[in-house]
Amino acid sequence: QLRKAKLRVEKAIKEKKIFAVQGPYPIIRRLLRARGWVERKLPRNGKQLKQQPGNQKKRQVEKRASGGGEPLHHPQPYNKKNKGEGKDEDKKEDKEQCNEDSDDIHDLMSFLVQDQVPNFLWTIRLSTIDQELLQRIEVVNRYPRLHALCTKEGLCQSLQNLSWFEQVDLNTFFPRCYRLGIMEEQEAFIEDFRLTAARNLLKLALEKVGDRLAGTEQPPKSSKVSGRHRSHVSHPMPSTAGPGSPLYPHLVEEALEVCEQHLGVLGHQDIDRETPSPCRSCIAWDRFLQEYYHVAHEGAGLVLSREQREQCQNVLQRLGEQLPQLAIEGKLNIWILKPSAKSRGRGIVCATRLEEVLELSRSCTTPSARVSEWVVQKYVEQPLTIFDTKFDIRQWFVVTDWKPLTVWFYRDCYLRFCSQPFSLRRLEPARHLCNVSVQKRYKTSQPDPRVPPDKIWSNKQFQAYLARLGRADAWHGVMVPGMKAAILNALRCAQDQVGSRKGSFELFGADFLIGEDCQPWLLEINSCPTMSPSSAVTRRLCANVQRDTLRLVLDRKDNPTCPIGAFELLYKEAAVPTCLHVGLKLMVEGCSLKKP
Repeated sequence: QLRKAKLRVEKAIKEKKIFAVQGPYPIIRRLLRARGWVERKLPRNGKQLKQQPGNQKKRQVEKRASGGGEPLHHPQPYNKKNKGEGKDEDKKEDKEQCNEDSDDIHDLMSFLVQDQVPNFLWTIRLSTIDQELLQRIEVVNRYPRLHALCTKEGLCQSLQNLSWFEQVDLNTFFPRCYRLGIMEEQEAFIEDFRLTAARNLLKLALEKVGDRLAGTEQPPKSSKVSGRHRSHVSHPMPSTAGPGSPLYPHLVEEALEVCEQHLGVLGHQDIDRETPSPCRSCIAWDRFLQEYYHVAHEGAGLVLSREQREQCQNVLQRLGEQLPQLAIEGKLNIWILKPSAKSRGRGIVCATRLEEVLELSRSCTTPSARVSEWVVQKYVEQPLTIFDTKFDIRQWFVVTDWKPLTVWFYRDCYLRFCSQPFSLRRLEPARHLCNVSVQKRYKTSQPDPRVPPDKIWSNKQFQAYLARLGRADAWHGVMVPGMKAAILNALRCAQDQVGSRKGSFELFGADFLIGEDCQPWLLEINSCPTMSPSSAVTRRLCANVQRDTLRLVLDRKDNPTCPIGAFELLYKEAAVPTCLHVGLKLMVEGCSLKKP
């Protein structure tokens, strides 16, 4: 066995097939071993991967032979039937994996290559790898400095520069977003919140037409809950404003005035004005918002004449021509507060009142954090639901180069469902946050038996559902093109801020919400998306995307025509020759002219 291990190690070193894996990636390990790669196993207990001198390796081999040494990574059991759909290449790989050698010989080969620099590294985070060694590894699955793309604050800031790259309106695919730590953006958010409240009031007024009351759902009386959890505890029941409900006949007129002023701003009629925006000063906003809250959340009534009804319809129609997000913003002015650099739905809170958002941004800030690490984003109040349940889409893509930008889109993806039916009157996470790590905390049975128990669908199941609704063309005609465009727009905006490294690549996971009109809305982009399966669907798809990623970044180097599974080239930027800016001699020498 030792002789066999040495021969395989010698061949792997000669062919540059030494790899290292850090993190829960048994599929990657198995696929590489099936290709003849030899693993240099990483140390445990948070130690960095470093190059070891030969004598140290020799002592470790002796220690291993005597039964000592550190525990090693071992892959989880492999289930062959969960692999893709039976292409010849897939079957061949499956057969090779089933014929793997025992872990003993892999342990032995790993010790024999401890002084070798890996040619390929798949890691969950770059910070655990010795930086000196990292520079010598040819292929790495991570890029440094992804803040501009993979944090909520960074993505919000990067996309503000979209007009420099594409003639596309950011508001057509990314819900309005503000960084609360930037004073200018906080002020812009406050103005946006006020204007949205005015538009919402017009929508509420139109719910009941004529000279009748415009009623809203009224939450029942319950004990007050203060602090950051206020927005999670309302349990309203449908009702209409009764005879004793307060009336606000002036509210509609004020909302119409504000919206008319906003239309003027949108039409650039305020270019030469030096005074503050009329949207900030034309009405008493503190009073207006308090009365709007009574109407929107507490069932207060509105008096609406026929003339006002026609005015509301006209103004909303004109606003709809200027504001791409008017259809998704609903009537309750719900916003979602997110910590910038956290994932898996941690720390996310919904709020319906301006003072509540500003208070939450402060109360959620730990002593070591700053309010600038929080963003507030308009909540999509009109999403497409399945069986009255909210869902989002996790869509994979790979960047194999930043200069020139080269992006590969994965044709398969999956849907993540919430545990409880969608309701704008109940803002608890079980109804509004689709993250698997959030929903697994809610073990209650699904109210609708048609929702899958594991809360996951494949895109194929979603397409079949759309076909039953008579919207079969929506997936390939609207959703996929919209997701591709949003991903590409985000990448182009962040391209110059990401740490580019030749030979590296990265698999990303973008999260999308779908509107009632089937338009996708980008929520965030995740680096190092989870590959731990939570269902039969994700067990199959996660294994497939890892397999196809290795085909794309390894097999394709030796064979450009090899199959790459469900990946397709989304974008390849034209190569632009760069000028050498350093080392040029720019001084001009000459001599003076002499008279003849």
